[in-house]
Amino acid sequence: MTSICVAGGTGQVGREVVRLALAAGHRVAVISRHEPLPGSPARHDGASYFTADITTGKGLPGALAGADVVIDCLEGQFGKARKTFADGGARLLAAAQLAGARKAVALSIINCDQSSYAFYASKADKERRYAESGLETVVVRATQFHSLVAAMFEAGAKVRLLPAFKGVQFQTISPSEVAGALLEAALEAPSDERHRLRTVGGPDVQAMRELAEAWKSATGARGRIVELPLPGAMGAYLRAGKNLVPEQRYGSESFVSWLAKQRDSL
Repeated sequence: MTSICVAGGTGQVGREVVRLALAAGHRVAVISRHEPLPGSPARHDGASYFTADITTGKGLPGALAGADVVIDCLEGQFGKARKTFADGGARLLAAAQLAGARKAVALSIINCDQSSYAFYASKADKERRYAESGLETVVVRATQFHSLVAAMFEAGAKVRLLPAFKGVQFQTISPSEVAGALLEAALEAPSDERHRLRTVGGPDVQAMRELAEAWKSATGARGRIVELPLPGAMGAYLRAGKNLVPEQRYGSESFVSWLAKQRDSL
């Protein structure tokens, strides 16, 4: 049995890491800013929940006590959270090392270091903090989640216009399969290589319009699929195919099969 501390363990991927780790018989501690209430889908029986603030370090020593491995699923997309994202990662690593953890694993985004988009740049900055850590570290870069494109279509459906960005393809992956990759990295035998980087991609490369058609069919949503240009750093990144790794397919759950599982909540 391994003692695993999951930072951001109440988020989309983090809660899946917690579920998988508990099912495999490991001891799990969860760090979050707010402890989920009993009965919440973000809470799993059998895990220990700790309230901590990654921006100050308050609460981290208690949460990390006895941890063998830390899995970092924290996010910080906007405002202050994004500006302090990399520093928070460094603070978590330092606290983990003081607590005696042997390894830290972080979730990141495919080719984030090749984009000037602010959120991706913050991910790349955090990756560098992991590479510089005194711990053994692994960064798992994932392609975009199925849920990301589904959320874009859901937002567009409110005005009956489903966006399909011109010249853009995705290789979306299930969040639960990304969680599996993180747990695999956490449980690997110790390595002489102090820092490793791996990338996991979804099973299919599909044009955004094809994904929009699949989402519309699965949900029965009304609306017209509209091809639009996507300007800026994100548009350049996507049109260049920096979000694709067809040679590193990891996931097996397609967008359509994932949608079928989500149907009751769509």
